[in-house]
Amino acid sequence: MKLKQIFDGIYSDGRKNYTENLVKGKKVYGEKLLTFKGKEFREWNPFRSKFGAGLKKGIPSPIKQGQNILYLGAAEGTTISHISDIVKEKGMIIGIDISARVMQKLVELSEERENLIPYLVDANKTDETKKELNNVEFDFMFQDISQKNQTDIFLNNAKVFLKKGKPAMISIKARSISQKSSAKILQEEKQKLEKEFIVKQSAFLEPFQKDHLLVYCEKK
Repeated sequence: MKLKQIFDGIYSDGRKNYTENLVKGKKVYGEKLLTFKGKEFREWNPFRSKFGAGLKKGIPSPIKQGQNILYLGAAEGTTISHISDIVKEKGMIIGIDISARVMQKLVELSEERENLIPYLVDANKTDETKKELNNVEFDFMFQDISQKNQTDIFLNNAKVFLKKGKPAMISIKARSISQKSSAKILQEEKQKLEKEFIVKQSAFLEPFQKDHLLVYCEKK
């Protein structure tokens, strides 16, 4: 099996995507490991990751080695572990989540991956987060938060933490916002984003993730 690099730090065998494992021999969520040219790679399961699903649906990855990344709604670290692989030792990922249960798993993951820093904080409270992060600005921001005000959370955090002209992605779950038709809700949310961002690309994530739209955009 041959792997070809398709984006910085992301590889493909023509069917599945992979990242080079930062912690050799260690799995994060039961993913398959394979060796190619003496290096170990982790399969990126699109059914377990919105970012991974986006890649399969044609959304490009703007993440580069050595960058600072802000991840809102880090959960148990499935996607964040692959981003950790991409940015490598010189990069940094701040993983934010409000759940103490999943934070414990993130803390355990950060003990193996030194470029991951977990924070137990409410993403709605940007002032509190800013104090914790000591005014750090980020090269890329990803959000996966299923709350009614998810787009507002994204915009507020981008205003404070994302560098001007830098890319970001948001996974929008229509049913978390309203019972109106998904297409109508998602169009309304995209229009909100366009006030602060240039929307580069978007894709529905079926069959990998139900009722989700991934939007790739750039801060104006």
